[in-house]
Amino acid sequence: MVRKSGHTMQHGTRQGIRNPLPDATTGILEKIADIEKEISKTQKNKATEYHLGLLKAKLAKYRVQLLDPGKTAVKGEGFDVMKSGDARVALIGFPSVGKSTLLNKLTNTHSEACAYEFTTLTCIPGKIEYNGANIQLLDLPGIIEGAAQGKGRGRQVIAVARTADLVMIMLDATKSATQKELLEAELEAVGIRLNTQRPNVYFKIKTGGGISFNATCKLTTLTEKMVHHILHDYRIFNAEVLIREDITVDEFIDVVLGNRKYIQAIYCYNKIDSITIEQIDELARTPKTVVMSCEMDLNMDYLVETIWKNLNLLRVYTKKRGEYPDFEGGLIIRSGSTIEHVCHAIHRSLVAEFKYALVWGRSAKHNPQRVGLSHLVENDDVIQVVKRR
Repeated sequence: MVRKSGHTMQHGTRQGIRNPLPDATTGILEKIADIEKEISKTQKNKATEYHLGLLKAKLAKYRVQLLDPGKTAVKGEGFDVMKSGDARVALIGFPSVGKSTLLNKLTNTHSEACAYEFTTLTCIPGKIEYNGANIQLLDLPGIIEGAAQGKGRGRQVIAVARTADLVMIMLDATKSATQKELLEAELEAVGIRLNTQRPNVYFKIKTGGGISFNATCKLTTLTEKMVHHILHDYRIFNAEVLIREDITVDEFIDVVLGNRKYIQAIYCYNKIDSITIEQIDELARTPKTVVMSCEMDLNMDYLVETIWKNLNLLRVYTKKRGEYPDFEGGLIIRSGSTIEHVCHAIHRSLVAEFKYALVWGRSAKHNPQRVGLSHLVENDDVIQVVKRR
């Protein structure tokens, strides 16, 4: 429930926090609720694995229908924010956990921060400058339970999160651990997979020949019969399936749908100045977690450093023939990039004129090393590109 206040809202009005759901969406929500209820009542054992797998396939199907704006999803004002900088970080959390305060501390952007909930009603971008990189930080409105079904402005918030390179989930250190599980469940429901990789499965729809199923490893939960029924449920009758790792029914459904987004995430616990040192120590030892306090400026530098590490960005330097390297600027590229990516970052036409490159640094076997377009670069490498005459 939104609290009334005498403060003037600068980023929108309170109207639109609750969107009326059309009849079609209400019907899908009822079907989703019925399936979730049946799944919760069904005992999980070998005898019920097949039945649960089919239920999960139907559940995923209805969730896709709910989120498809062309069919039954609620149409509303989105957050049209142009992507800028070298990477994008989405700040997600429940209302009043300190997202706007954190944006104000880390960037030069002003985001309204007040004691009442739903202070931020639209997406506010800011910029973090670190190691020569410009990182776009998005302060998104607080989401509530049921955001995946369109409650509050959850659907717009989650749509922006899908475009991010990193999701920073902000939590209140003074509240229970269930807040983390609830946020993860909302993101999971709309196809965002946190801190996981896409399953190693080859899947291709064909025009004929039926369903070809092969597995290069032992499958403990998924069976060929279950794969056939799941594909038939999605009206796929001709396809090639090759499974290279032991996966669950949920992971196979993700592969079939093909619209899942796999994003790295970090968990940021604010307000640690209000809990004991033992509780802080327990939270800090959790993987991919940073503990901090916006009000007292505690651990802010480590938070920015953690964001940088999880974005997997590299900084390389260029040099011209007969000159010293340009250590003032540098190029920001993704981890796993090659010389070809570096050429594209310098100028889009450089690849066509490329002859070879000289590399100094960690990726070189000797300094300098003459390399081609496929050479993988590492952090702090110095690169000289030689063009064809």
